[in-house]
Amino acid sequence: MKFELKNIDSQTKARTGVIYTDHGEIQTPVFMPVGTAGTVKSVHISELKNDIDASIILSNTYHLYLRPGHDIINQAGGIHKFIGWDRPVLTDSGGFQVFSLSKNRKLTEEGATFRSHIDGSKHFFSPESVVDIQRKIGADIIMAFDECTPYPCDYKYAQKSLELTNNWLVRAWNHHIGTENIYDYEQTFFPIVQGSVYKDLRKSAAEFVAEIGAKGNAVGGLSVGEPAEIMYEMVDIVTEILPENKPRYLMGVGTPTNLLEAIALGVDMFDCVMPTRNGRNGLLFTESGTINIKNKKWEKDFSPVDLNGKSFVDSLYSKAYLRHLIISNELLGAQIASLHNLSFYAELMKKARDEIKNNTFLEWKNKMIKKLDNRL
Repeated sequence: MKFELKNIDSQTKARTGVIYTDHGEIQTPVFMPVGTAGTVKSVHISELKNDIDASIILSNTYHLYLRPGHDIINQAGGIHKFIGWDRPVLTDSGGFQVFSLSKNRKLTEEGATFRSHIDGSKHFFSPESVVDIQRKIGADIIMAFDECTPYPCDYKYAQKSLELTNNWLVRAWNHHIGTENIYDYEQTFFPIVQGSVYKDLRKSAAEFVAEIGAKGNAVGGLSVGEPAEIMYEMVDIVTEILPENKPRYLMGVGTPTNLLEAIALGVDMFDCVMPTRNGRNGLLFTESGTINIKNKKWEKDFSPVDLNGKSFVDSLYSKAYLRHLIISNELLGAQIASLHNLSFYAELMKKARDEIKNNTFLEWKNKMIKKLDNRL
């Protein structure tokens, strides 16, 4: 993997770049649709490629390990062949999922013992085994196994958790560089900066991660319930320290406003289930604000979902029709809404890249955020 920095906005830390992988190029800033179990819910691979033009998608190690199993994916020839996707894939290490099972897991210096949410069976993840699992899954970018602290948590807990995450990081990194790629393409390892909402912990974590010298770095443990302003403060601290010439990935974020604010702070990569999850539940993102399509006010509105929308969804379907599908629990409703939201996110990232190139990002961002936060 190689990262080429292209443009830096003069008034913010926003920047554009290109990530080169063996499965294709990724223009940044980029939003990665979440395909947790090897599928972006209710969205076909051809739609991801042709309608949304997604350059990379995310899958999850925890879920793929449990079902169908990393050995089956390996036998299929890796995640790309298994799901029919020939562009880059990133796998989250499963740390967030394991640690969200607070009643069904136990942490030690060696790793995490947990029980499956599917059948209650017992499993063990270590920093090394998670690298091995991701090797077999075959993603282009693989993540370090870390502990994602809850919010709120006290300082002592966050400090102890960070020590564990950093110790695990060293082990995972050493194992990664000491093992070979299983497939005929490179797998790039990203460390993760933790530290909860404590400035000194975030600073020391970012310094520790930067010293590892990986080709890209991530920021985790945010957007877990803390106020948005605190999240931005933590991101700002971290991006001041993480190397400028390497991509920065903010995990699990977020709303359109979150994305624009984080881009202004120097973040390059994002993922979140929000576009598809909210879409399935009838919440739609538009340039004018968010729409709850279930509301009766849309029952006789035959205009497009987004008057400024660029996707085929907005040219084909009206608010009234989509409302009918959603309240009738028709599967097509979830599909259309998910496609609309993913298209909106992709278009937002494209527009952000254009504004950064033109050095007009700050003014555009501030205008957009005022509209995006509207409830229509």
